[in-house]
Amino acid sequence: MTLRVSNTLSGEREEFEPADPDNVLLYYCGLTVSDYAHLGHARTWVHVDVIHRWLEALGYDVRHVENITDVNEKIVARVGEPADGDTFGDDEGDVATHFIDQLLSDMRSLNLKRAEVYPRVSEHVPEIIDLIETLVERGYAYESNGSVYFDVTEFEEYGKLSNQRLEAVEAQGPETEQAEKRHPADFALWKAGGVSESALEEHRDADCEYATESPAGQTWASPWGEGRPGWHIECSAMSMTHLDDSIDIHMGGRDLVFPHHENEIAQSEAATGEQFARYWLHADLFQMDDEKMSSSLGNFIPVSEAVARFGVNPLRMFFLSASYNSTQTYSEAAIEEALERWDRLAAAYERAAAAADSPAAGTKVDSPLGEAVEAAEAAFTEAMNDDFNTREALSALFDLASAINSHLDDRDRYDYRALRRGIEAFERLGGDVLGFDFDGSADGEAALAGELVELLLEVREAEREAENYERADKIRDDIEALGVEIQDTDDGAEYRL
Repeated sequence: MTLRVSNTLSGEREEFEPADPDNVLLYYCGLTVSDYAHLGHARTWVHVDVIHRWLEALGYDVRHVENITDVNEKIVARVGEPADGDTFGDDEGDVATHFIDQLLSDMRSLNLKRAEVYPRVSEHVPEIIDLIETLVERGYAYESNGSVYFDVTEFEEYGKLSNQRLEAVEAQGPETEQAEKRHPADFALWKAGGVSESALEEHRDADCEYATESPAGQTWASPWGEGRPGWHIECSAMSMTHLDDSIDIHMGGRDLVFPHHENEIAQSEAATGEQFARYWLHADLFQMDDEKMSSSLGNFIPVSEAVARFGVNPLRMFFLSASYNSTQTYSEAAIEEALERWDRLAAAYERAAAAADSPAAGTKVDSPLGEAVEAAEAAFTEAMNDDFNTREALSALFDLASAINSHLDDRDRYDYRALRRGIEAFERLGGDVLGFDFDGSADGEAALAGELVELLLEVREAEREAENYERADKIRDDIEALGVEIQDTDDGAEYRL
């Protein structure tokens, strides 16, 4: 069975055929870093990670890009906001950096394969301006009062992703823009000036005392004057810069189909004349108490808190128990079930490993276990080729666990060859594809590294108390050279690996 995927663009399950039979270009719409990442983000990360892993298992070379939006009015709104005795930052860049640091730490903690690059909007403004100029030159965009808008009436296929007719498309952008636009659905590619007072009021907490009253955000020079890039144009520019004008898979949340992804298609294909993405995959909602988990709603659990509380393997078990394009709801009961399921899977793996390492008192060379391993591998492959159906793939692993436990209940004679194949299946399918850490090496290495850093910081503090400041500074420099961030606070030194 070949891989088939649910393509939002066609509305159908299609056979996956990348433009290059050996390579897959994968772009995922990343976060706007105006707050800490939560479980809803983690869920999609894990599914994108498994998609990446399965494509590699099928033999493709995967070029995976995930953007970071660090230019946004929501980020500017948090400038000067109190945070742990200080603020999130004194300007837009500082605030973005604060949340990006935690974002990357959260990603590493979830055992995700690295993307090829994590481009930031602030570092791609020249490419964004070049793309907008192309759209203006080709007659798809126009300048108005220093802003530039995409003319949706000029792109005949506008609405093809969200299945909307142009006359039914709602107005885009704030009301203050409507007088500048030719059509209510035209969307901003470039916005004149900085962030407006009205945008700040929309995103700021009226009861909070900010250290900075009216930050305007960063602006850049352009052919139309000082301004800032629009939201939609950034993904097109970064995807084209780091992948190609046409890519294989574009993935994001279901809530981005319109307007974000619809607008990406319009501006990209208008600029290049090529199909922007062959397959559009959308992760469905992640809910908390029947509402979408969202930073803006305040009903979220930060990734760092969840990892510390539940562990990485149980979280991955929880997320993968539902397919990426089905709605999933957080509950304590669901997490408890994931914890129990992970313990059951890990116990079967550990039991198989212990038995395989035991002296062979007797050997069953022809047992049903070999057939069970083969059946589990086939079922896993069929499930993953069925639109990355992780729920059924997990079911195949649990069938394997049951078969191993049944075999080991006969403690006199083991089929060592089949046991080894079962262990390899756990490691290849559960580890390499689903991203489980069966031996705990990642957690163990991180814990050991943390203990060593804490020990060195104790030595450094002792040197400072002895007024050996030069020696203390040298220890800090050496630690930071190893990739450890250190922050001196009133409560002592804090660090981040």
